[in-house]
Amino acid sequence: MHRTFKSLTVFCLLFSFILVSGCPESQQNELSVFAAISLTDALTEIGEAFAAENQVKVYYNFAASTTLQRQLEKGASGDVFISASPRQVVALETQGLLEAESRQDLLTNHLVLVSDNRAEIAVETLTNLTVPEISRIAIGHPAIVPAGTYAKEALVHFGLWETLHPKLIFGTDVRATLAYVTAGNVDMAIVYKTDTTLTNTLNVLYQLPPEAYTPIIYPAVIMKDSSRKQLARRFITYLQSTGNGKIFEKHGFTVLEL
Repeated sequence: MHRTFKSLTVFCLLFSFILVSGCPESQQNELSVFAAISLTDALTEIGEAFAAENQVKVYYNFAASTTLQRQLEKGASGDVFISASPRQVVALETQGLLEAESRQDLLTNHLVLVSDNRAEIAVETLTNLTVPEISRIAIGHPAIVPAGTYAKEALVHFGLWETLHPKLIFGTDVRATLAYVTAGNVDMAIVYKTDTTLTNTLNVLYQLPPEAYTPIIYPAVIMKDSSRKQLARRFITYLQSTGNGKIFEKHGFTVLEL
């Protein structure tokens, strides 16, 4: 009798351990999305609807794409990664960290030159930025912020990178770059067109010609170590629906055709 009771106790403990150490239903009903910070407003809006329709929780980590790439390389737990540039996705793919053939290119964006609408500045071409009256220009840091990488490409394209470099102030992400303008800390900034939808205190001075920089593509991928790949696929497919395309367009993005 004592041996039977002891065996039953061990069985119950093992059964309890399996329940605890397995994949609880609550965790299966959660999705972790690492996404470029320029997507914050659109994805937050879309994610609320997806969560309600699928009875799941969507957790976002918004930051500069290269920052997110480095976090994932170091083992951060994410299910979906949406970058503002294919470069970060290719880097993760090279390291074998992505689910094979999961990449979907979702959106495009554009670069614009902006100033505070109280500033009396007119710019017809980027060469106007060389005048002494313009002393501080913000762009994202080219080493970590895709918007900054694209901006540097454009300045190099027009032969202005070396000339304007002493005037440049580098932001840690595109939202921080925009904040330099709204706080009055710089004369102007090169940011995404989508960021101009965030406030009515900006003047769009100039839209940079798209041939001056690499096309801005937002790819979405599934992480290889995700335990929720089916839910991740459903989320990426959901982002590509017609209704959500309209939400992206409302926030200034251009949706890529499937």
